[in-house]
Amino acid sequence: MQTRLPASAAAPHANPEAHHVGTPATLIKKLSIGLLVLGSALPLAVQSSQAQGQPSAKFAFSTSNLDLIKQTSGTNGWVTILAAPIKTPASKELYVSASLEAGLYTQTEVSSKNLKKDTSTASSAIQVQALIDGQPMPPGTVTYAARTQTLSATLEGAIAGCLSTVTNDDGTSSIVLNPDCVQPETINLILSTLNAASFNFVASDVPVGTHVLSLQARISSSTSVDTGTARATALVGKGTMIAQTVRAVK
Repeated sequence: MQTRLPASAAAPHANPEAHHVGTPATLIKKLSIGLLVLGSALPLAVQSSQAQGQPSAKFAFSTSNLDLIKQTSGTNGWVTILAAPIKTPASKELYVSASLEAGLYTQTEVSSKNLKKDTSTASSAIQVQALIDGQPMPPGTVTYAARTQTLSATLEGAIAGCLSTVTNDDGTSSIVLNPDCVQPETINLILSTLNAASFNFVASDVPVGTHVLSLQARISSSTSVDTGTARATALVGKGTMIAQTVRAVK
């Protein structure tokens, strides 16, 4: 007569650890630990994504519908009028096109008498440069508008009331002009213009990263007179700066 043992008793556990892993309690415990690790990793992934900052772009612009620099005789240096950030995805060229309204005003007046020549001169100019991270982009400083206005005249003057009649020794009469009585004659010339001007700037091998583009302008003027008057001013009106990342053929 043979005695049959239960299956659990008849087959000793060759791998007790494998048998332990297979229990429902062990599986639930390991699943809970896995979810905890995954939950801890998610915030790190989100922070890594946010750390990327500004996305890369092929195009950026800055514009204004107001006068960027009011009418003035001079800015005493460069004035930043437009700016924009751009993030380059790879080492490429950066192309900037800058368009501005450029206004010039010049006035000259000459005052002459007794056939003495008088000259007045007025000069005004608007210069522009584009910068990347504070460094000028080629080709450097560009003149958007400039004018030199010179006015000269040689006039006899207003002699009304300055004439007198004298009797000569021989009994004849002559008309004599009193030069101290002559009033100067004046000629005045005023020119005021407003035009749109544009120029292109290019920076080569711009490294990967975020860069700051800025457009600067400066106004200068000068006058010179003898006995007349002169005035010279300028303004920068509306403007637009457009930047693009491009791959140039070298």
